[in-house]
Amino acid sequence: MSTIKKRNVSIVGSTAFTGIKLEQPAEYAAGVPAVKVALQHAFKEMGVVKSMKGLAQMNQKGGFDCPSCAWPDPKKRSKIAEYCENGAKALADEATNKTIDHEFFKKYSVEEISQWSDYTIGQKGRLIEPLILRPDSVHYESVSWEDAFSIIAKQLHELKSPDEAIFYTSGRSSNEAAFLYGLFSRAFGTNNMPDCSNMCHESSGVALSETLGIGKGSVKLEDFYEAEVVMILGQNPGTNHPRMLSALEKCKNNDGVIISVNPLEEAGLVRFKNPQSVNGVLLSGTSISDFHLQVKINQDVSLLKLILKKLAKLNKKDATVFDHDFINKYTSGYEALLQDLDKYSNDELLSLCGVKEQYIDEVVAVLAKKNKIIICWAMGLTQHKNGVENIKECVNLLLLKGSLGKPGAGTCPVRGHSNVQGDRTVGIMHFVSKELNEAIKNTFGFTPPDKAGLDTVHAIEAMHEGKAKVFMSLGGNFLSAASDTEYTAEAIKQCDLTVHISTKLNRSHLITGKTAIILPTLGRSELDQKGNKPRYFTVENSMGKVHRSKGMLPPVSNNLKSEPEIIGGIAKAYFGNEHPVDWEVLSTNYEFMREKMGKVINGFQDVNQKSQKNGFYLPNNVRDLDFSKLPDGKAQFSICGLPNHAIDEDEFILMTIRSHDQFNTTIYGLDDRYRGIYNERRIVLMNENDMKKFNLHKLDVINLISSYDNKERKAFNFLVIPYHIPEGNLASYFPETNILVPYNHFADKSNTPISKSVIVRLEKVASIS
Repeated sequence: MSTIKKRNVSIVGSTAFTGIKLEQPAEYAAGVPAVKVALQHAFKEMGVVKSMKGLAQMNQKGGFDCPSCAWPDPKKRSKIAEYCENGAKALADEATNKTIDHEFFKKYSVEEISQWSDYTIGQKGRLIEPLILRPDSVHYESVSWEDAFSIIAKQLHELKSPDEAIFYTSGRSSNEAAFLYGLFSRAFGTNNMPDCSNMCHESSGVALSETLGIGKGSVKLEDFYEAEVVMILGQNPGTNHPRMLSALEKCKNNDGVIISVNPLEEAGLVRFKNPQSVNGVLLSGTSISDFHLQVKINQDVSLLKLILKKLAKLNKKDATVFDHDFINKYTSGYEALLQDLDKYSNDELLSLCGVKEQYIDEVVAVLAKKNKIIICWAMGLTQHKNGVENIKECVNLLLLKGSLGKPGAGTCPVRGHSNVQGDRTVGIMHFVSKELNEAIKNTFGFTPPDKAGLDTVHAIEAMHEGKAKVFMSLGGNFLSAASDTEYTAEAIKQCDLTVHISTKLNRSHLITGKTAIILPTLGRSELDQKGNKPRYFTVENSMGKVHRSKGMLPPVSNNLKSEPEIIGGIAKAYFGNEHPVDWEVLSTNYEFMREKMGKVINGFQDVNQKSQKNGFYLPNNVRDLDFSKLPDGKAQFSICGLPNHAIDEDEFILMTIRSHDQFNTTIYGLDDRYRGIYNERRIVLMNENDMKKFNLHKLDVINLISSYDNKERKAFNFLVIPYHIPEGNLASYFPETNILVPYNHFADKSNTPISKSVIVRLEKVASIS
């Protein structure tokens, strides 16, 4: 038996500074500079010919879906470029010509690689062969596909209970891969299926399900063109969903009003220069936000309550401010909501939210006269203790205005990863659906488990306590994405086996169980074929539309397998021929698999036919104003409490944010161009008044410290940058600051980590003076 070697690996990598350069924040997003940066990045990673071929097919009919965000494609697509700067970076990252095999790991141990920054690790290239890290080694070595599947199957057989295994899913996976993965997990006997939505939009799903009866948004892309008002809360489209700016531009051109609500004023919501228009290239572009309400971190409920109170006051004078016909016919809880609003004073709410009353009154005057309203949001609302109530307060406003089930109106949670919503649709969930279980039983001939599984935070806890022994990840960078990095690392190290189905090397491959296996897979952009027949996948965009994605670039290696083939290989090795599911056929014949999906997943009937051309929308009860599954058959108003942040005089509320050169935990570069920060990630944005109060100067070095439950967590070496952010608030990049987020503090009901409202204090390390 192999001895177990203790590996001296770093959970955060290098904390050295890389040479910061500062400029004034940008006054607009996109434009010619974005095109230039996108092409430079693509050419560097893929070369000119491969770049132009790949970019020409991304987000096009018959092409492949962008591996970045889930923003939908318009019906009429640009033949020049139906992608954004970060989409081009995502493609370049996936389809890079650089590769990694066992020779790389002969040269570098996991201990040495772990000392590198996440950016450096990600730049090394594509993984092109199965690899294993044995218990007595610090070097990955080559392993055959058959042996890798056999080792995984053996370890799964040795578990005392199926619930000792964790099956995690990233939003990058296709509907087919996610469906098969969930099917294998249930056939194995567990609902331990945490996924990345647990860490981002789970609060949205819970809030929308409880109030409107579906955990998805209700709008379509075309609704943006008709909207009279679009409210954008806790979201930075210019960096995280740049193609959304085109939809907002069309809204503006149709006399729509854009209201942004965020602690930071972001360039993308100031002005947009569309690189495909004369106005965007040669002129000033389009001014986006008509109003920017600079709310304090996690005081959105305070702001929304004040808006609702002011609207309610106007409604007493003019009963057309609220849509009473809609309220009476479709909603429940209206009178209770008004009574609750009366409990709060305007002054109290004004002080909490930190927004000037003049600006609020101007917004209220607009909302009073409009009823085609869309409310969009992202992590700025969901990743708080009260994340679910943040969303419910948004729903309250839409219900009062009757802004649901009509063109130009509705809810719009803007999903981050390209198929995170689709993964949940096809069955990746830790909770039990009796309808889904029954459909699986009838279709595949086995009985799925009826015991709820573990979500992300509780899966980490189970691994830490030794209750889970095998961790498998379908895509993603679990360690860097999860909260409480040190605790999560300790949890992962407790496992006997960790398995990652991946395209690129990341930190999760370095912080492992006793044995670790990496299974390299095809990227979204690469040709996937059986024999000489190309295959395609399906994905679901942020607005519930399912469409095809067909890779066309030559695979970076002939030794790669598709995600379904990898999952099927593991399942076949585990079950052999003694199972009612033919895993080999299911994992290789995608059309056959989709026929089975149509018998199990609501809305997927005839998916092989319906996914052609423009795709199809899944059922959405809110669009039909059907609330029959909710209490009284009505949409629900909610009584939401105010956020509770009791902080001392020397403490701040920190929100984690992305730079413009990253997507989730993938770091494309070291520049945050729109915020004027170059060649550095270890920064913290701070109000100048707070800097004076604490005797700090620009580029002073500090440590960030959080203290929860008598445990101190520390993130080292950050440069202070004066920025236009509310007093008492800080902002810094993740995953560098995830180490500060306690694993056991999360949103009520959704269990989403509190990554956007972490209480911290500062420790000065060095001064420029």
